[in-house]
Amino acid sequence: MFITFEGPDGSGKSTVIKKVYEKLSSDGYDIVLTREPGGTPIAEKIRDIILDNSNQAIDARTEALLYAASRRQHLVEKIWPALKEGKIVLCDRFLDSSLAYQGGGRNLGIENVLNINLFATENTYPDLTLFFDVSPEIGLSRVSHDKKRVADRLDNENENFHEKVYNAFKDIVKTYKERTVIIDASKPLEEVIEAAYKVIKTKLDGLR
Repeated sequence: MFITFEGPDGSGKSTVIKKVYEKLSSDGYDIVLTREPGGTPIAEKIRDIILDNSNQAIDARTEALLYAASRRQHLVEKIWPALKEGKIVLCDRFLDSSLAYQGGGRNLGIENVLNINLFATENTYPDLTLFFDVSPEIGLSRVSHDKKRVADRLDNENENFHEKVYNAFKDIVKTYKERTVIIDASKPLEEVIEAAYKVIKTKLDGLR
């Protein structure tokens, strides 16, 4: 099963996915934990280009294509092989983030970005997506107060950009409601972890 964790900056999904991975691994599931952009050496190098604060000249379409290229490499090297071996893949961001950030935030259009990615991924969609729902105001406040986090090029975009990303995410959730479960990410961390774990555990138990 291919499971993705999505949400705006500061939603806490990166912290939650690690905790859920630990809980499911202790339950005996064979799980691969990965992230986007990145996940493999080549894809991580593309990530560095995309998120580097010194690369302010990156064009919006170039950015979208770099994400798609990184995603393709990630699938070929890591995700598809793991799924073929019968493993469960937990991925921090995937297709929906490109649709929201580049399609919505960069005004490229969700449909345009989707087409780029369907070519790159050969129409690969997650089996299950958890959307960590938190307002841009709360999310950005968390980011600014996180001493361990170094703000990247997208973190540093203005509030209007993040508002557009959030609204795009909400539209994407409606479009793909059959595979998406909304998690209230404004709640205390432990509650969010438990909610995410229960959703995935219930889904996995149904396959046994």
